[in-house]
Amino acid sequence: MAHMADIRNGMIIDFRGELYEVVEFLHVKPGKGPAFMRTKLKNVLTGKVLENTFRDSDTFDEVRIERNKMEYLYRESNFLILMDLETYEQHHVDQALLGEREKLMTENMEVMVMRGPDGAILGVDLPVTVIQTIAECEPNVKGNTASGGGKTAYTETGLRITVPFFVEAGEKVKIDSRTSEYIERAN
Repeated sequence: MAHMADIRNGMIIDFRGELYEVVEFLHVKPGKGPAFMRTKLKNVLTGKVLENTFRDSDTFDEVRIERNKMEYLYRESNFLILMDLETYEQHHVDQALLGEREKLMTENMEVMVMRGPDGAILGVDLPVTVIQTIAECEPNVKGNTASGGGKTAYTETGLRITVPFFVEAGEKVKIDSRTSEYIERAN
């Protein structure tokens, strides 16, 4: 059991039977009454953020998780096959764990995998930026400008993004994996 004084950003705690990562915390010591801790907690599995206030006397269980680099190999029905880069073991990860973010993954991409104390895979973190090839997009029309608006494009994995008018099919683009938005052309 740990006390609230031990809390820090990035710590994983067991709260209400679920695993949460501490995103932000603030120790408040009012002029009147006992001290308390305001926190923002992010659910490790769902990604939902909740705010909670703890009393200074509250305790919690800290959970040790492992973060391993793995390589995405391929998709097999509803599972993604990842290979541990240290042991070369292959792991089947349910596609539902990633949801729509799965469309950001390309073969041979390195990802960071979080594993719980029992060895189960809790989450997959993608690199902040990913590079993908535009498979199809609307053609360029004379009069389109580089600064105004954009057009819909689909990447090789089926991801739908909005790109500037000058981007054409077959080009590689850099995409922010947190928002699934176009950043720039890739070299």
